Amino acid sequence: MGFYFNEYTAYLESEKDLSDNTLESYLSDIRQYIDFLLSKNITDIEHTSNAIVLSFMLFLEKGSSASSTILRKISSLRSYYRYLLAHRQMDEDPMANLKAPKNERKIPSILTFEEATRLLKQPSGSDPKSLRDKAMLELLYATGIRVSELISLNADDINTKVGYLKCCGSARERVIPITPAAMQHVENYLNHARDALIHRGEETALFVNVHGKRMTRQGFWKIIKHYKETAQIDKDITPHTLRHSFAIHLIDNGADIRSVQEMLGHSDISTTQIYSQIQSENKKTQ
Repeated sequence: MGFYFNEYTAYLESEKDLSDNTLESYLSDIRQYIDFLLSKNITDIEHTSNAIVLSFMLFLEKGSSASSTILRKISSLRSYYRYLLAHRQMDEDPMANLKAPKNERKIPSILTFEEATRLLKQPSGSDPKSLRDKAMLELLYATGIRVSELISLNADDINTKVGYLKCCGSARERVIPITPAAMQHVENYLNHARDALIHRGEETALFVNVHGKRMTRQGFWKIIKHYKETAQIDKDITPHTLRHSFAIHLIDNGADIRSVQEMLGHSDISTTQIYSQIQSENKKTQ
């Protein structure tokens, strides 16, 4: 009786090869679903049905959840119910014949090559913060890694002699080459700024804030926002914008879609193909 949440958590942790972020995403979705069931006075997962799942979807839509978010939550529920069915906690699948909403992918904001160059030129000082900011922006644009991966990098993830980084932010490790120009800025930061910013010698993070601790996503967002304003770029820029711009500029310069997929770490080629769509749209307007 109940929702078997602890058992399902243990199953995911032991049986599935999931990243910490993916695991927490799954569990967060299930927690929300259980809270929804409790609000309907449903205290046993066996008492759920196709109609209950549909009402949950309507609840999400009324809450202005994006279709991509609803799709992810529905995927989490499918996995949850598959577990319950396999372990004989359910007799029928409430997800059967359920039609999920179409995923209307939002076209990401892309910088032109001129705008990207202008943004990268903004940190121009020789003080530790400027050298750090310059290295972070250049590395992000040169490799296309996610912001979460950038701030998760440790100093020993960078090979300055050969010019590559090891990226472990996703489910599998990727080895990504770094352009000589970006590598020069990373070396400048390592040689002339990092030691001045850290307050304890055992800090492993590659990029740290003014308190000497690992840079946070929120901290990096403030950096991006500041330089967007000084560069006078009149576009909505998110921490992911340089990653998107990296991808489209590679394709513009003749890179094949599979190579871009590998560098970005996309498990599904359809995720990468949105950049080809953007390129086609851009050509129509030129």
